[in-house]
Amino acid sequence: MAAAAGFRLLGVTALADAPVRLDLQAQCDTVLFFCPAMTPLLERLLVQLETQAIQNGMAVILVAGWETVELAFACLRGPHTQLLCDPDRTELAAALVAAGEHRPVVGHVHEVDREGARLQQLSEEVGRLARTLDALTERTRMATPSFDLGPRISDRPSDYIGMPALAPIGTTVGSLAQTAEKAAPAITAAQVRDLLRARRIRADFLPGDLFADPAWDMMLDLLAARLDHERVSVSSLCIAAAVPPTTALRWIRTLTDKGLVERHADPHDGRRVFIALAQEAADALTRWFGASRRLLGA
Repeated sequence: MAAAAGFRLLGVTALADAPVRLDLQAQCDTVLFFCPAMTPLLERLLVQLETQAIQNGMAVILVAGWETVELAFACLRGPHTQLLCDPDRTELAAALVAAGEHRPVVGHVHEVDREGARLQQLSEEVGRLARTLDALTERTRMATPSFDLGPRISDRPSDYIGMPALAPIGTTVGSLAQTAEKAAPAITAAQVRDLLRARRIRADFLPGDLFADPAWDMMLDLLAARLDHERVSVSSLCIAAAVPPTTALRWIRTLTDKGLVERHADPHDGRRVFIALAQEAADALTRWFGASRRLLGA
């Protein structure tokens, strides 16, 4: 795969020897880093790798597993770093192609290579279609529909306490409360999750990959968590996306770059971050929910 993507493989190094190898490596376009299992020195190695990537302008492909995806995401810093989780060969090939098309040069500013983005999108489409065909082949015609959202990783209970509303100058607390009560839309976390369940049951009747909308599913899941004052981990949000974890991670980064979601450090564990809706995104989703309910006559 490396050769097909236009790379020359400089060598393969065990994780135990990786810190020394990174220090001795004079120049490298891309590092393909496999860390499927947790090790005592993994956090330090990830920090070293991301630091060198930023300093030297090299691309990094982090291949994590479910055991290490939280830590890998928390250490993610480089602009040219791709995070994959239990990828298949198609997803890994797509990451290599994307890294090859976006090889950074130290001291130079590059425009986004549209051709590279097109190739990456094409590779993702190939993988999606392959999974759809597999699902069609293996699907049982008389399968009983399931209305469950599927497994969800239990997140640490939230200790969030909302700040009291501050009355604008010239208004009283009583009038502010009355205004907020009138403006507050009738929306609950249960209603949002019902909408998610309605989207999920499509896969019981039609191939789910044909209607994948991970960004929307993740934002709805985050809205429900916000209404319940819950925190959402990266791995839990990947499950909510209902797509392969590598695809979900790519969408999380896209939503973060667009300012729709935010990273929040876990105050109890520095190796983990939570994902939450940005305030503007939460307000927009709330307004959409109210508008859609009015259209449906709910």
